[in-house]
Amino acid sequence: MENVKVGRISYLNVLPIYHPLETGLIENNFEFVYGPPAKLNKMMSEGLMHISSNSCIEYLRHSEQYLLLPDLAIGSRGPVQSVIMISRKPLEQLKGCNVLVSAQTHTSAALLKILLSEYIPLNASYTTGNATEILEAGELPEAILCIGDEALNLRKHEEYPYIFDLGEEWIRWTGLPFIFGIWTVRRDSAHREDVKQAIRDLIRAKKWGQANIEQICQMTADKTMLNLEESRSYYDGLVYDLGKTEIEGLKVFAKYLLKTEQISHIPDLEFIEI
Repeated sequence: MENVKVGRISYLNVLPIYHPLETGLIENNFEFVYGPPAKLNKMMSEGLMHISSNSCIEYLRHSEQYLLLPDLAIGSRGPVQSVIMISRKPLEQLKGCNVLVSAQTHTSAALLKILLSEYIPLNASYTTGNATEILEAGELPEAILCIGDEALNLRKHEEYPYIFDLGEEWIRWTGLPFIFGIWTVRRDSAHREDVKQAIRDLIRAKKWGQANIEQICQMTADKTMLNLEESRSYYDGLVYDLGKTEIEGLKVFAKYLLKTEQISHIPDLEFIEI
């Protein structure tokens, strides 16, 4: 039987889950597929992978194709640091502004639209593009939504002193963690025993990462722009569980997606049994 194709977001935030799998610390039969969330969402919907980390909005829009993996997510319980809107002016001066939005994200763009309409009404408009390329070309958009490693790089940009951290603002508004990504399995693969074993391996890997987070912090400091203290701060703000409180946060997000007409209905959250 073919290897289990597993989508892997190519961002630092999932390193605690994937490091033990990619290095063989936890044996597995995975064939990894790498990419930003938008690419993995598309490949998963086209049936090119069996399991993937996906934007939670991908599941909410197309739940008929997927089942959720139990107790596995990527979210924040405060400042997330890698999902931010940076701006040249303070928030109160951004009414009617245009926000450049990374093409790599679906969930974060949807969350920003909710925050800037329901929480802090700015009447903003949105343009999709590559922030790094636009900045390198000498352009300076009013505000930029950036995610992942690009956000970690741009949050200290001297032309953009104002930072609006989406995870921090969400918990300030709702009191709940925000779930940016979940793991899904295609319904047409969910019966396979090797796929179920792959899911068990993913959950084991998450637990390994949580138990060895100091090692992950050191690796991140050695290989990235973050020092050790910044690495600890970054991972400390992240959530990898999908328990009762995280599910409640996901349901509140779905409610606002429906209110802002970004989804057509709120699906039930259905999990694979392993």
